[in-house]
Amino acid sequence: MKKKYRIRKSQEFSEIIKNKHFYSSPVMTIYVREKKEDVCRIGISVKKKIGNAVVRNKVKRQVRMMVQELYTFDENFDTIILIRDKFIEESYESNKKVLEMLLKKVKI
Repeated sequence: MKKKYRIRKSQEFSEIIKNKHFYSSPVMTIYVREKKEDVCRIGISVKKKIGNAVVRNKVKRQVRMMVQELYTFDENFDTIILIRDKFIEESYESNKKVLEMLLKKVKI
C-alpha cells in the first residue's frame, strides 16, 4: 500500500472516529467518513494489548496486504481499521474474509 493512501496524523484519526459511522466484528472495527481528497485513504491502529512491537508490526503488515488486495482506492470514503485482540487468534484468510464482509456493508 503506497504512502499516499495512508492516514498518518492523529488529528485525522480522531476526526474520522468522532464521525461515529462504524462497522464492527469480533476481529476488527472499521470507521468510515467521506473522503476529502481525490483518493481514499486508510489508517490502521493496533492496540498495545495485542503484543509487543514485533507482533503489532506483523499485524499491520498483514492488514496492509489485505487492504491492497481488497481495495481499488477509488472508493468514496476514508477508513480507519481498529484491530481487536481476537485478530491474532484467527488465520489470515478468515481475517481477510471478515474485512471483505465489513467492506461490503460499507458499500451498501
